[in-house]
Amino acid sequence: MRANRTAVITLITVTLTQFAACKTTPQVKTTRDKHPSTEGAMALQLTSSAFKHQGEIPTQYTCEGEDTSVPLHWTSVPAGTKSLALIVEDPDAPDPAAPKMTWVHWVLYDLPTSATSLPAGVASAALPSGTRQGINSWKRTGYGGPCPPIGRHRYFHRLYALDVVLGELNQPDEAKLRNAMASHILAETELVGMYKQKQ
Repeated sequence: MRANRTAVITLITVTLTQFAACKTTPQVKTTRDKHPSTEGAMALQLTSSAFKHQGEIPTQYTCEGEDTSVPLHWTSVPAGTKSLALIVEDPDAPDPAAPKMTWVHWVLYDLPTSATSLPAGVASAALPSGTRQGINSWKRTGYGGPCPPIGRHRYFHRLYALDVVLGELNQPDEAKLRNAMASHILAETELVGMYKQKQ
């Protein structure tokens, strides 16, 4: 009996010692980052001087106005970025209450990392050197402004930082561009504007 009791006490002592060791041993949390040098850096940001995030897009940038592109500015492009891509789309078409499709308004890619903005109403010829265009839902290149037939729609301006220059894709639509850049996205951000036709 004495031997059994000694064995039990020894087992309890060992268990308590292991438990204490587990509590005092720091737990190491490991992370995997495609570009560890960017850890702690500011996130990619996209803004417009024409409207705030989730604010109303001014009429001049819509089909009821001059139908020109909004001014855009971006900061904190991550290290390792070789090019940028921009997709502007409306997921609320044709009716926000019963959306059936995403209407694409603008498709740009291979924007150089030296560029930090696009001015309002930028013409195709004035895009940053090297920028390529895809086709929108009107089956043409260039910008097409908001023109919602029903209700107040959301317009997502999505900017992507890529680790590659994609090269000639023969004026891709939004789906083809997304497929081409799927495995190359280092960071992405969005700016959402709202619009409802005035008439």
